[in-house]
Order: sequence, then C-alpha cells, then structure tokens
Amino acid sequence: MTHKEKALDYFGRKFHCSQAVLAAFAPECGLTEEQALKLGACFGSGMRKGEVCGACTGALMVLGALYGQYDKSDPESRIRANEVNEKMMERFAKVNGSYICNDLLKCDISTSEGRQYALDNNLFTEFCPLMVANAVDVLEQIIKETEEAR
Repeated sequence: MTHKEKALDYFGRKFHCSQAVLAAFAPECGLTEEQALKLGACFGSGMRKGEVCGACTGALMVLGALYGQYDKSDPESRIRANEVNEKMMERFAKVNGSYICNDLLKCDISTSEGRQYALDNNLFTEFCPLMVANAVDVLEQIIKETEEAR
C-alpha cells in the first residue's frame, strides 16, 4: 500500500487528517502506529480552530521526525528542517490555494455554524480527503528531493 493509500485509509476510518498523514509514514519516522496516531490527535481541523490544515501539519511532523534538529551542536539540521518546512508550506498552498483550514473549507470551523456548514456540505468527507492526498504528494516530493541532495 502506498503512503497516500495508507493516509486515505486512516482518514476513511475517521482519524483526523493530521493523524492520517503522520501514521502513513510512522515506520519511516521511527514511530509505532499508536504513537503516530496519538501524536497527531490534537492537530486535525487546523488544531480545531481552522488554522494550519491538519494534513499539512501531519506532513510537517513527518518532516520534523526525518530532518529535525535534535543535537544543539548540529546547526545544519536546523537549517534543513527550516528549509523543508518552508517547502511544505509553500507547495501545499500553491497546490491548494492556502494552507489555512478555514480558507480551504470556506467556512470558520471554530464556530458551531461553520462546523455545521462543513458537515452539511460534506466537506470533511469529500473535500478533506483531497487535502490528505495532496499533503502526501507534496511531502513525498520533498523527501525525494532532500534525500537526493544528501
């Protein structure tokens, strides 16, 4: 199963978009499925406030796990993490028009009216899977480029 198929499977089983993307890459990140699902649990729906799309946030968590700084004597890893972060945010916005959940959904899901609008218009079931798939596509391209540059 591809990363995209895995992510869409998790999302289809009612996990948040952030959980779906992170869990699809759990083995590469050195995480168990349970750890990935727990780590991603509070980032769906733009942290429940319509901020940065959870699918994009899940991808950023993957990039952090793969390229993030963990040793203060390794400033190169901080630079690399900043670079992959910028690429993810910029490319996700280029593909989707924004990386802000409320902008993508065209409603404010931090309100009960906005959540109801999203539910009534099947945004979580019909639109959000596209965001998950696009996040995985962008993420895989960034990983490929980063690995080729090493």
